[in-house]
Amino acid sequence: MPTKKSDFPEIAAVDLGSNSFRLQLARVADGHLIFHDSLREAVRLGAGLDAKNNLSADAQQRAIDCLKRFGERLRGLPVQAVRAVATNTFRVARNAPNLMEEAQAALGFPIEIIAGREEARMIFVGVSHSLPPATHKRLVIDIGGGSTEFIIGQGIEPIEMESLYMGCVSYSLRYFPDGKLTESAFERARIAAAAEIQSIRKHFIAEGWDEAVGSSGTAKALGEIIRLSGLSEGEITREGLEFLREQLIKVKDIKKIDLPGLSADRAAVLPGGLAIMTAAFDALKIERMTTANSALREGVLYELLGRLHDQDVREITVSSFMRRYHVEPDQAERVREMALRLLAQCAGQLQQWDEETAAQYLTWAAYLHETGVSIAHAGYHKHSAYIVENADMPGFSNMEQETLGLLVKAHRRSLAKLEADLIGHHDRLLLILILRLAVLFHRNRQPDHYPEPALSILKSGYQVEVASAWLKENPLTEAELLNEVAYWKEIGLSLDLVS
Repeated sequence: MPTKKSDFPEIAAVDLGSNSFRLQLARVADGHLIFHDSLREAVRLGAGLDAKNNLSADAQQRAIDCLKRFGERLRGLPVQAVRAVATNTFRVARNAPNLMEEAQAALGFPIEIIAGREEARMIFVGVSHSLPPATHKRLVIDIGGGSTEFIIGQGIEPIEMESLYMGCVSYSLRYFPDGKLTESAFERARIAAAAEIQSIRKHFIAEGWDEAVGSSGTAKALGEIIRLSGLSEGEITREGLEFLREQLIKVKDIKKIDLPGLSADRAAVLPGGLAIMTAAFDALKIERMTTANSALREGVLYELLGRLHDQDVREITVSSFMRRYHVEPDQAERVREMALRLLAQCAGQLQQWDEETAAQYLTWAAYLHETGVSIAHAGYHKHSAYIVENADMPGFSNMEQETLGLLVKAHRRSLAKLEADLIGHHDRLLLILILRLAVLFHRNRQPDHYPEPALSILKSGYQVEVASAWLKENPLTEAELLNEVAYWKEIGLSLDLVS
């Protein structure tokens, strides 16, 4: 008997950050997570970016070597029990696609590049689960290697989320490039961070919060140094930040930093992180900040646990988009049902995805393919695709949005302009054909007016069989099917219509 998703004894999250790569494992007991093993390596991927945002060969090799070690620890776990997410450096690196294929092979599992706000949302989920339950609002600040996330939330639900392009690695390299710690260098870094925060300052202060929390390595390091220096009980304070700045200026060189509780690899990126935190305290008028032990990787695990127990945030997001863009639910459901019936006929010939994954994509696409109608009916599929590809969609990775956007964009009209994105992608092509047929057969938007077509895959393309009697009664649909045959011929694939 196959293992149920909820029966996995162990699940894992991999966080590919700009400074560190982290692996967190947990056991699932009675629907709860028990964290029992973790690995961390200071890969410093963000330090490998050049002026044109290309990753150096050395940085890529450090990443691959680390992922091979993580892959050994994960060996034997089912793919559904592991989720790997990549953050800012993967988002901005121009040659990230080249690294991605080798990285996934090294890890042995798919890797998702997530957007900044999605990273912020999952950070808040992770932090909230590690803190005592509270009804008041919390501000969470997570200073990563290449980006800093700001979140206001209540309970475990984020309210405001922003991701700014500044991090402890990028700022340490930019403002302390020679390792010299001067007052003027700190001031330049602080002013630059303050300028970034200015874009969210007014909105965040207006929303308000009752407690400030710092997550990630930078916040924990700052809190620990301040505690061991006798300036707090572990909280980050204005007094403590100023003390640290003075101490770093005194030693004058990054290589000479020697502070209690500070590791050598964290010392190298502390100046940039300190400047960003100081600017955040100033701009948002923070007096005191507690620190949390959980961050992105724990958020990923809680999200994965929800998926395993059929509480997928992506389903909530899709339902929200359907309401926001006034999608007709009955029509969307009709398209979904036919699409899944067609998929069942060909599922055994999927190559890249399993049937469950393919069914998820078809379901999302069926529900969202008409979101663009609320903008304009002419070319609505293009509007729908733009929304899906560019909107903040909680729970979805960048690659999931890209794939979903392609399905939506390709669900009608000519395929010629999309040929470069289609040829060679067997499963994408099949899902696009299925969605196109499901939409085509339901164009009249009636509940009982569709046939039961039979879909099969041939060596040179596809075949769809429809009862001849039904086609005679529905000449408009027959004409549309003949147009569909022509559309597929434009990209060198055959679609045979059999009746």
